[in-house]
Amino acid sequence: MAVVLTALIALPRPASSPASAAAVSTATPGAPAGIRAEIAKRHDESVKRLQEWIRQPSIAAENRGMNEGCDLMMRLARDAGFEKVTRIDTDGQPGVFATLDAGAPRTIGLYFMYDVKQVDPSEWSSPPWDAAIVDKPGFGKVVMGRGAVNQKGPEAAFLAALHAIRGAGKKPPVNLVLVAEGEEEIGSPHFRQVVQRPEVAAALKRCSGVFMPSAEQDPDGSVTVSLGAKGVVELELVASGEKWGRGPGKDVHSANRARLDSPAFHLVQALATLVNADGDPAIDGFADKARPASAAERAMLDAAAARMSEDVAKSLLSAGRWAHDLTWRASLERFLFAPTVNIEGLVAGYTGPGGKTVLPHRAVAKLDLRLVPDMTFDAAVTALKAHLAKRGFGDIEVNPSGGYDPTSASPDAPLIRAQTAVYKRAGLDPILWPRNAGSYPGFVFTGEPLRLPAGHFGLGHGSGAHAPDEYYVIESTNPKVSGWDGAVASFVDYLYELAAIR
Repeated sequence: MAVVLTALIALPRPASSPASAAAVSTATPGAPAGIRAEIAKRHDESVKRLQEWIRQPSIAAENRGMNEGCDLMMRLARDAGFEKVTRIDTDGQPGVFATLDAGAPRTIGLYFMYDVKQVDPSEWSSPPWDAAIVDKPGFGKVVMGRGAVNQKGPEAAFLAALHAIRGAGKKPPVNLVLVAEGEEEIGSPHFRQVVQRPEVAAALKRCSGVFMPSAEQDPDGSVTVSLGAKGVVELELVASGEKWGRGPGKDVHSANRARLDSPAFHLVQALATLVNADGDPAIDGFADKARPASAAERAMLDAAAARMSEDVAKSLLSAGRWAHDLTWRASLERFLFAPTVNIEGLVAGYTGPGGKTVLPHRAVAKLDLRLVPDMTFDAAVTALKAHLAKRGFGDIEVNPSGGYDPTSASPDAPLIRAQTAVYKRAGLDPILWPRNAGSYPGFVFTGEPLRLPAGHFGLGHGSGAHAPDEYYVIESTNPKVSGWDGAVASFVDYLYELAAIR
C-alpha cells in the first residue's frame, strides 16, 4: 500500500537529468563532519542489519512472522538509541512506540511499518528472504528481497544515521517519537488504536511534524516532494445465494440456471451501478465532498507537467492513451484530484483449466476506492452501502478490510521546507507535487486532533515494491543516484535541517 509512496506509482520524472552531485549528500550547516566518517566506518554493519531485517518475513495478510517482526522492530529501535520502546497491542497486529530524548528544543515524529507484501518465490531471480547482495546493471550492487525498498531499506538507513550520530559522540539534533505498525500492507485497520493511546498521542502532540523514511530518487537522480496522498478504502463485495435468498445455497450444475437465479450475475449487475459509462464513480454521494484543485495546486501541476515526460509515463504503464482521451496536463490533474472506484479482483465459481458447467452460489469482488480531500473513509463506506441498498442490492455484503482518509500538508510547513533545502544542497531541483495518487495512513497525523504536517524524505533508489525482485541500491555505479552511505547521510542532513529551520 504505502509507499507510498512514489515507488508504487508510475510517476514520471523530468526529461532532463540533474547534476551528478545528486549522488552525494552535501553537509547541512550544523551537521558535524565526523558523522560522515562514522557512516563510512559502519557501512558493513548497517547493511548487515538491513539484511537481517529483510530475512524476517512479516506478512500481515498471512499472519506470518508478525510477533517476530514486532520484536525485531523493537530491538532495532533500542539499538539505534531509542530509550523507551513499547509494544502496543491492538485488535490486530501489534504496533511499536518509542522515544528518543536528545534534550533538543524540537521534536520530530517518525512513521515506520515493519510488515511487507506477500511473495511468490518462483517469480524471483534471487530468493525473497535471502536478502542477497546482487549486481544490477545500471545501478551497481543492490540488496534484493521483500521489503528492500518498501520500507525496510530506507527505514534501516535512517536508523543507521542515528548509529552514526551516536558513534561520532553526538546526540541527535532533535528529539524523536517513533510509531510503527505491522498492518500497513493491509490498509492499516488498527493503526488508529496505536496513535490514540494516551501516552502515544501526548508524545505526538509535542512533534513539529511526522515523516516516513523513503527512497525518493529515480534512476535519473531526480526527486519529488509530495504534499500529501490520496486516501483509500479496501473492501470486498460478496453476493451469495444464502444472503440474497435467491439462487443456489451451494454450487450446482449450470443446467439449473434456467430455473435458478445467479449470485454471480447479481454481483456483476451491482458492480455496473458503481461507475458510469466512462468508468467514473457513480456511487450516490460518494464524491460530494471531493475538493477540486486550488489555484496554487493547479500552478504546481502546470510546472510539473512541463518538466515531466508524457511518453515515459505511458511507457511505464504500457498505455497508449489516457482515460477520456485527456491531454497530458489534464490527466495529471485527474490522477491527483479525482476519486476512483477500482476492481482489484473478481472471482466466482470455477477458474481452472477447461470448462466446468457450474452455477456458483457465491461471487466476490475486491475493490479499492481512492479518496481525495475532503472525502473520508467512513463517509465513502456509508455511501456505498446506501447506494447498493437503494438499487435492490442490499443483500450484498460490504466488508471493509482497511483504509484511511487522504492527507495534505502545506508547502510552507518547516517539515516540507527542510526537505526542499536538503535536496537543493545536494544539487537537485525537486518537483513540488500536490499529493501522491497512492495512499498511506498519514491521516492519523494530519487529521484531528493532531493536525501535524506529514510527508516522506530520503535520497537513495529502489524499486519493485509489491513485485518480484524488489531491490534497494547499496553501492551505486550510477553517478546520479545515492548509494547506501549517501542515503544514510541524507537523513543526517535532514535531522540537522529540521533542527535549524524556522
